[in-house]
Amino acid sequence: MSMTTFNLPDLGEGLTEATLLSWLVAEGDTVSVDQPIAEVETAKSAVEVPCPYEGTVETLHGEVGETLEVGKPLITVRTADDAPAAAGEDAGALSYREEERAGTAIPDDGGAAAEKSSGSGNVLIGYGTSETTGSRRRRRREREQAAAQSPSTSQTAKSAQPEAHDPSATPAKAPRVSSPLVRRLAREHGVDLRQISGTGPGGLIMRADVTAAADAAAPSSAPAVDSPAPEASAGDTDPHTGLAVRQRVPVTGIRRAIATKLSQSRTEIPEATVWQDVDVTKLLELRSELKSADQQAPSVLAFLSRFVIAGLQRFPELNSRIEDTDSGQQIVHLDGINLGFAAQTETGLVVPVVREAHQLSARDLHAEIRRLAEAAREGRLSGKELSGGTFTVNNYGVFGSDGATPIINHPEAGILGIGRIMDRPWVVDGELAVRKVTTLTIAFDHRVCDGGAAGGFLNYVATCMENPAAALADL
Repeated sequence: MSMTTFNLPDLGEGLTEATLLSWLVAEGDTVSVDQPIAEVETAKSAVEVPCPYEGTVETLHGEVGETLEVGKPLITVRTADDAPAAAGEDAGALSYREEERAGTAIPDDGGAAAEKSSGSGNVLIGYGTSETTGSRRRRRREREQAAAQSPSTSQTAKSAQPEAHDPSATPAKAPRVSSPLVRRLAREHGVDLRQISGTGPGGLIMRADVTAAADAAAPSSAPAVDSPAPEASAGDTDPHTGLAVRQRVPVTGIRRAIATKLSQSRTEIPEATVWQDVDVTKLLELRSELKSADQQAPSVLAFLSRFVIAGLQRFPELNSRIEDTDSGQQIVHLDGINLGFAAQTETGLVVPVVREAHQLSARDLHAEIRRLAEAAREGRLSGKELSGGTFTVNNYGVFGSDGATPIINHPEAGILGIGRIMDRPWVVDGELAVRKVTTLTIAFDHRVCDGGAAGGFLNYVATCMENPAAALADL
């Protein structure tokens, strides 16, 4: 009997591997076209991988936690054309059950069989050659006509095996959730997603639904106790300290990508750092005035991003990268700005990228940063949204840090960070006053420019932050 094996697809941006977070189906389950079968974590984000075939799961290739290579087997499916009909159930009845379960009907002629075995053509959900509603209806009519032409055979099958039509015998689809992080949250709280009615569009299960289910189950559970740290295996002692090893955590997925990226930056880029204290009192006053006028007030990060973009247009050396060629290294100056911003998520630090940021206003930047930040927290960012940046901003002030020495996001040439805003004594017009002050820091690749350009860029951004109304009038 022939089987169809679906290999781990190319998940975009040249990624070559992914860590298997969970299986969403089990061997023996029936899967439909584009049904999510596995949750994997790449160097970019966590995604659900859909199956391009319809049939019965024969083999799952890989264990949870294992790192799988792109192009290697992920799942083997016995398609409906290959699978033997249930005892006493004719092909028409079997196909009709598949249609009811998956929302598609497939005729038994050779052309349809070839179409079915080829799968949907989808690599990720929402992409590829999904079948149209019209073709589904046409195939359903053809199935009904075929069943009507041989009623005796079908009736005999139903009489011989009535249990084959028991709804409980039909494997259920994996519950639909708003993001892979929702599945992870459910696993952590021991919540069965199949028992939850989602409040999202079309019954989509949201994070709040899982949290509510976990809270509802809490009173009936055993009293919470402090669980001991995972015990190390006997004799597992750290040779450098002589202490027992509490736990070993493999460096995989996003954590591995972060380690590789930052190590590459420190190894290849001779960076230098400069900083400057900035009085942002007027900036905060401007935001308050906009709020009082019932207007959308861009965030401090959005204003900073707008001024950084203007600064890069005046100091284009920092909007470049070093590129190795056969004839030696080149400095590649870029026409346009893709602005990245650091975002902390449950799975690690990611850098979403605002494409064509130089075309956006402060309000536009505010909206796009919010959209990307929310998508990052829910693990919904695409590979394109996590790559292609030309410069990065980082607001580490939200963590209570006054300053930092940020690491450049390789292969970019610079990163600018902002610390927390604090009340500090400040001289204004010769008088001592209490002002809202923060610290801006830039780390830059000393190969693409010297301190004069980096310092000029930083001073320009600082001046814009101190006098935002005047700066915005020129932008």
